[in-house]
This record gives sequence, C-alpha cells and structure tokens, in this order.
Amino acid sequence: MSVTMLFTMILGFALSVSIAVSIGFASVAGIALFSSVPMLVIPKEIFGAIDKYPLAAIPFFILAGNLMEVGGISRRLVEFAKSIVGGMQGGLACTCVLTCMIFASVSGSSVATTFAIGAILIPAMIKHGYPKPFAASVQATAAELGVIIPPSIPMILYGVSAEVSIGELFIAGIGPGIFIGVVLIIFVAVWSRIKGHGKDDHVGRKPFRVALREAGLALMMPVIILGGIYGGVFTPTEASVVAVFYAFLVGALIYREITVDDLGRILKKSVISSAVIMFIIANAGLFSFLITRAGVPEQIGEFLREILKNPAMFLLGVNVALFLIGMFIETSAAIIVLAPILAPVAASFGIDPVHFGTIMIVNLALGMITPPFGVNLFAACTVAKLSLDKMISSLLPFVAVILACLMVITYFPPLSLFLRDLAF
Repeated sequence: MSVTMLFTMILGFALSVSIAVSIGFASVAGIALFSSVPMLVIPKEIFGAIDKYPLAAIPFFILAGNLMEVGGISRRLVEFAKSIVGGMQGGLACTCVLTCMIFASVSGSSVATTFAIGAILIPAMIKHGYPKPFAASVQATAAELGVIIPPSIPMILYGVSAEVSIGELFIAGIGPGIFIGVVLIIFVAVWSRIKGHGKDDHVGRKPFRVALREAGLALMMPVIILGGIYGGVFTPTEASVVAVFYAFLVGALIYREITVDDLGRILKKSVISSAVIMFIIANAGLFSFLITRAGVPEQIGEFLREILKNPAMFLLGVNVALFLIGMFIETSAAIIVLAPILAPVAASFGIDPVHFGTIMIVNLALGMITPPFGVNLFAACTVAKLSLDKMISSLLPFVAVILACLMVITYFPPLSLFLRDLAF
C-alpha cells in the first residue's frame, strides 16, 4: 500500500497535478486497492486533520499580513529599515533583508512577505541600478525569514504534527532567524560593494528619528504580538486574532489607507490563500494516517538507525534528504507528512524535538527559493516581471549562504535553544 501511495503521489507531481490533489488521490488509491480500512475513514481523517485549534492561527496571520500590505504598515517598515542601513553602498538590498525580518515577526508567511515588501523594494532596487535578477533574488531569499522568525505558519504545522509546544518553537526560531538575517545583510553589503551595486542608495533616505516616528505604530505590532505570547497574555492562536485587529485598526483608522473597497479584495485574497493551505493539510493528514498505520515511520526509523550510527550523521542525512524533498514538495505538505516520521527518530538519537523542528523548518524553507517549485521565486518573479531562468545564476550564492547558515544551526543547538531554555 505504501509503495502504491508513494508512486501515485510522485506520478501526480510529475504530471503537474496540484500537490494537495496528488496526496489525496494517492491516499484514496492506497485505501481502495490494498487496505482493509473502510472508505468512511477518508472524510473522518480529512476533517480530523484540520479540526485542531492551533491551525486557526493560519488564516488570521495570512489576513494580518494582507492588511499590513494594504494599510501602509509595510511601506513605513521599509522607510524605517532604510533609515538604519540605507546609507551605505548596497543599503537598499540590506533594507530589504532588515524589513523582511521585521515583517516576518507578524506575518508568519514568506509569500505574503515577498509580495508586501517586494512590491516596494524590488522596483526601488531596479531604479537604483541593481540588476533585476539580483533584486528578485534578495527579496525571495530574505522573505524566507517569514517562516523562521516567529510567528510562523510552518512552526504551527510542525508543532501540531509532531506534538511539540508551539510556544517553544516560536522562541527557538528567534535566534536562527536573526542569525540568518545578519548573515544575509553582511553578504549583500559585501556582494554589492564587489559588484558595484547601490552606490546611490542613500538618496531619498529619511532621518532615523523621522522614520522611527512615522513607523512607531507599525513597529509596535511585533512587540505586542510576541510580547503577548511570551508574557502569557494570549496563546499563539489568540495572537493571530490580535494581529488582525491591530493591523486593521492602524491601517484603516489611523493611517487611513484601508478603504471599504479594499476590504473585499483583502478578504478574498486571504480566504484563497488559507483554503489552499488547509486543503493541503487535510489531504496530507489522511496520507500521514495511512503510512503511520502501515508502520512506515517505524521501518524508516529502524533503517536510519542502522545506516546512520550517530546523531551527527543522522542530521547530515536528514538535511540532504529534506533539501532535495523541499525542491519538489510544498513546505506545509512536507512538514505534515514528514514530521510524524522523522521527529520520533530524531528523539531516539537524543536530539531535542524543538531543535529538530527548527532544523526541519529552516531546511524546508530553502525549498521556497529553489527551483522547480520555489514559491518565493514565483512571487519575486511576478513582482519583478522576470522569467525564472534568468534568476538562477544570481540566486545560487544566496542558496549557498543559507546552506552554510543551516549547517551552523544544525550543529550548534544553543543558537536555537538558548532563549527557549531561559524562557521555559
């Protein structure tokens, strides 16, 4: 049954069938052809996969990100970041990374970050002489921080799938997210100086005090959301609702950039994005139930324990496998299918489940900037009006930088666990 399901799923991918449909059809085929499980299990498991309270945070964080984009919060965050790092050569590229770090602390979505920040900064970088492929690569890579810095939708999915505390995952993502962001800022600054990009980035830069005053309410948003979660005021799921309320209040009533006409478009966009993710979760939940019932996780665990004799080798093998998987399978689906399989094996090697979750999310986030199914790439190409093939050569150095950061995160657990151990 498991072989049939895997073959059917891979065949669906090869035929360009959507990921959710491929997973769902593979599950139905497995039940129909080989399993004694009644067909009534299908609706039961599909509903059970999405009938989980923490998953309610996903549509709300998506809605909050869209409200931030339309409500002027994104633009003010860009001006604030530019006032800090925009004065040096390559400052606009550095501004892109820093803004994505701040925006990520509320949106929870890399695609939302790509569109919200990229719509402002990709044209600005092109206007200042950056090559289109480089500008799009910076944005696509920096937006990856949207799923690493909390709150993060993939972290919610991992926590639900692997039965790990979402609050601990959130706080564990802060160190790796800041680390990757700082490394990216250093890289784009050095690369811009080598290539001669961004010599006039200081033009139009606002003074720090002015930018801080204008972005004050926008900057309070991550403080309220993360402070409320770690202060015990509200749960991560409740925080998503607070984020929506705050983004609407600031964008509509204070900045007055969200109009009644905008609301329909914002809600439609948010509903579609949420429905896509939930449909993947539902079908992946059924798939995960069947392969678990067939004993696949235990068999894989035994195989890995025999082949990879120690934790270091296990983590290396998992990183290679996840990197390849992330190139072809959407991050949410990969987490839901693989987390219940790999997390117990990692625990048997003595690896902290929160640390392993961080590794898994950072690695699969790489899939968002690697062809052929990198969602951030498609979003950045759409904004930059650029074909994907013209972006590859500029993208490779960024992939190498993230891979190097991943190795540090993998083999230096305190980077992920230091804050977690202080807080819990």
